[in-house]
Amino acid sequence: MITGKSLARRTFLRGIGTTIALPFLDAMTPAMAATTTKAPVRMGFVYVPNGMDVRNWNLDYEGKLGELSRIMKPLEPFKEDVLVLGNLTHNNGRALLDGPGDHGRCCGSYLTGMQPRKTMVDIKAGISCDQIVANQIGNKTRFPSLELGLEDARQAGDCDSGYSCAYTNNLAWRSETQPLPPVLDPRALFERLFGNGIALSPEARARQSKYRRSILDFVTSDTKKLEINLGPTDKRKLEEYLSSIRSIERQLEKAEKDNAQIDPKMPKPYGVPADFAEHFKLMTDMLTVALQADLTRVFTFLVTREGTSRAYRELEIPDGHHPLTHHQNKPELMEKVSRINTYHVKQFAGWIEKLKSIQEGDGTLLDNCMIVYGAGLTDGNKHNHEDLPTLLAGHGGNNYIKTGRRINYRKETPMSNLFLSMMDRMDVHGEHFGDSTGRLDGLNLS
Repeated sequence: MITGKSLARRTFLRGIGTTIALPFLDAMTPAMAATTTKAPVRMGFVYVPNGMDVRNWNLDYEGKLGELSRIMKPLEPFKEDVLVLGNLTHNNGRALLDGPGDHGRCCGSYLTGMQPRKTMVDIKAGISCDQIVANQIGNKTRFPSLELGLEDARQAGDCDSGYSCAYTNNLAWRSETQPLPPVLDPRALFERLFGNGIALSPEARARQSKYRRSILDFVTSDTKKLEINLGPTDKRKLEEYLSSIRSIERQLEKAEKDNAQIDPKMPKPYGVPADFAEHFKLMTDMLTVALQADLTRVFTFLVTREGTSRAYRELEIPDGHHPLTHHQNKPELMEKVSRINTYHVKQFAGWIEKLKSIQEGDGTLLDNCMIVYGAGLTDGNKHNHEDLPTLLAGHGGNNYIKTGRRINYRKETPMSNLFLSMMDRMDVHGEHFGDSTGRLDGLNLS
């Protein structure tokens, strides 16, 4: 611990074309004491497509979490850090007025709570809850919000129109008519977080890579100056943090080399790993650094676009995900859907483990997060919108959310009630959001 000195929270390591924010360090505590000694709360949403095999998702009990269902099983080591929520519904995802289709409606209404417009001429949903929060607190961080994804329908070739793509490709909506497209390319995300913000073409990147140095090489001087004034614990935290960035760089380099070997003319973002799990980990590793360094406190993550027909050959499932969900109760097809659902949760659990491993103040990075994991459809075969598969990971700071439980709400409870409650926790208060009828009871038992 530094004596007589303190670091400002917004301390950066700087180099040519590079700015690296720091994680929370003990040395910052004196500087923060006049205002707050608590780490900020982060809010995020991880959306999985095409519903769920609810037979293997739902729990047949309430109260303290015991044995988890097959799909949630990868979260078993972290069940004390999650809430499983039942009977939350998106009424505006139903076909009250059609136009974008069921998949477009469920995704377009997920964070807006609004019915997407029917017209085929333009698009209209509503401002999403993440953007309401970003508009209020975004001035405290470099990025008001981050929007990430793993697949674009136009590149996958299974989007019938730009109109439906607007809904199935986007979770965040800045206004009723302006979606915020997710970043899909890991290299683009890396350069946005740590670079000078100048977008490079694949050709320019290829030329640059011949002379590429680690971004950490450019901040070596600042790093050495900083370490002189840090105690042993902070030095270890800083070393782990910078090692994470170095690891991300290596993953990016590997992905770019692998893609070049597979087919350099593939119509996908430059640097995107061919392997789903690798792509997921790379994006969440960078998101973790962004949260740790307080670059943002709000994020959305579209785990492949809604209605995707992606195949999972790594699971020996060559069939498209979306067609499989229209299984007509055929056991062999339902089994494949369950395996895909479990595979998604496995990747999420790996990220939760990482968040839980990072110390922040008196707790962990996960302790200071609220992360919703779920889908906008319940059963992909029935296309229903009630009792949506939903869990909430993290404690929302200061043990605000009492996790380790299964809560079943009254049927047809609006999902917007959950989002309104989360907005409150982010210190953004409103009387109403989407189709909300009030706050969601039971998140905090105090």
